Amino acid sequence: MNAAVLQVTTPGDAPAAGAADPVLRVENLTLAFRARGRSADVLNAVSFELRPGETLCLVGESGCGKSMTALAIMRLVPEPGRIGGGRVLLRGEDLAARDEGAMRQVRGNSISMIFQEPMTALNPVYTVGEQIAEPLRLHQGLDKARARARAIEMLRSVGIPAPERRVDDYPHQMSGGMRQRVMIAIALACDPAVLIADEPTTALDVTVQAQIFDLLREQQARRGTAVLMITHDMGAVSEMADRIVVMYGGRIVEQGACRDVLAEPLHPYTQGLIACLPELDREPDEARPDLPEIPGVVPSIWDRGPGCPFQARCERAMQRCREAFPPLARPSRAGAIRMDVDAAAATDAAASGAEHGVACWLYVEAQA
Repeated sequence: MNAAVLQVTTPGDAPAAGAADPVLRVENLTLAFRARGRSADVLNAVSFELRPGETLCLVGESGCGKSMTALAIMRLVPEPGRIGGGRVLLRGEDLAARDEGAMRQVRGNSISMIFQEPMTALNPVYTVGEQIAEPLRLHQGLDKARARARAIEMLRSVGIPAPERRVDDYPHQMSGGMRQRVMIAIALACDPAVLIADEPTTALDVTVQAQIFDLLREQQARRGTAVLMITHDMGAVSEMADRIVVMYGGRIVEQGACRDVLAEPLHPYTQGLIACLPELDREPDEARPDLPEIPGVVPSIWDRGPGCPFQARCERAMQRCREAFPPLARPSRAGAIRMDVDAAAATDAAASGAEHGVACWLYVEAQA
């Protein structure tokens, strides 16, 4: 494994614990799906915090629970999903306890989301200007003329050329990169405290991806927006993240500052994700072995037992891994492992992001 090739270029280290009050705090969030008389947890005790101006990346393969976490925060979980427990605190108010009417005042206003595919997320029968103006009229009470002027301003701010003309374009008249910029303009129109970006560069070529990342950083620096980015691309993580939360099987298996997690991944799953990256610093004439891969697939929600969801794919799995999910372990600066055996303490530690934490019996064994 060669983690050095990731070349972490984050704007700075993650904010120190307590440096700013979290704008978003997720506590022990559990999400269950029920079908044909059976119930299965999609998310299990997910906890993390997000502070103003910070970028937190949720990382993992498809099916690990990243997008469901975002939809649960936004209260957009499709049927037959139900939030089974936990809290989602936005500036101290629990979104999980709000009714749908109250949530409509939050979505697109205090918290916004950029969805994966802009061609399907944008309405094809309305102009992009009308779609940017809609949340402005709904949440900020702007009249039609002022909302249109603000839409033009937003298109200009996200780098759309000739915004006075393009404001009347329909989505199909724009390229994929421009549609994604429109999605960002819609999401930022009301200056939300939190922006959720779900795979924001899916299906875009690498040049456009870089432009979108630059745009997100620029807008974040200008507005102080907290960004929760969902991705399976470790290169994007190294480019954007202040902190990382690694998810697998609906659980958090590792979390910490970006530099710490990428330089010294602790969980076997995180190690596998990083090992699968190509070694970009290899000489052109040097022999290139096949890239390693993590064997197997993410288990179905119906096939998850009480233990670690990664144990079936893990070369270092023990009997304990099959029997129970481990408590959080946190390495101290001296390299020792400290266990948070108290459930409340473990939740606070996972949420704070102040230290590098891992949920793996290997480290609990090391402590014993």
